[in-house]
Amino acid sequence: MTVYTQNSASGISPKSIVILLHGYGSNGEDLISLAPYWTQDLPDTIFVSPDAPDSCEMGFGFQWFSLQSWSPLSMLAGAEKASSFLNGFIEDQMAKYKLPASKVALVGFSQGTMMSLYTAPRRKDSIAGVVGFSGALLGGEGLIGQAGISKPPIYLIHGEMDTVVPVGAFFHAKETLRQAGFIVEGHTTPAMAHTIDEQGIHEAGEFLKKVLE
Repeated sequence: MTVYTQNSASGISPKSIVILLHGYGSNGEDLISLAPYWTQDLPDTIFVSPDAPDSCEMGFGFQWFSLQSWSPLSMLAGAEKASSFLNGFIEDQMAKYKLPASKVALVGFSQGTMMSLYTAPRRKDSIAGVVGFSGALLGGEGLIGQAGISKPPIYLIHGEMDTVVPVGAFFHAKETLRQAGFIVEGHTTPAMAHTIDEQGIHEAGEFLKKVLE
């Protein structure tokens, strides 16, 4: 597995970690390109962006789980399986940089958001926060009334013209997570498709600074 890294801008040992999780058919190099936008506000943060564990069934890039079926049960099973890989990766990074979970944030795009929103609440030690671009919440109803879940703050951003993951997924995730007791912020962006824009990058940076300080 390849991991793309941007070291802390201050040059000192990192005081926090941002783990970036790419979308279906992409790779870690794609999302590490966000790191330079945030280094000024997060000079003591290291950014790491791993390739997902499986080669993508479309023949290029990588996937966290198969999308041959978009049925909720199939996707949920895929996220559950991949979460053990992601949790292992989070633990490895915490050990490598000698940092607690409270100094780790996840940033996902699309399928990477699905992985972030599935994995973070089910960790025994809560991470600092989650940013989710253009994603969806899988198995969220199972979090409502559930004891022993982690509830990191969450920031969601979604384009209103997204035809890959329709914007309804944003409202479902926001409402379900709030019912489960999470603090959820964020917004939808008019006329934006399945992508990340400058406003979203800026607001994600502000959120990361707040939760990692």
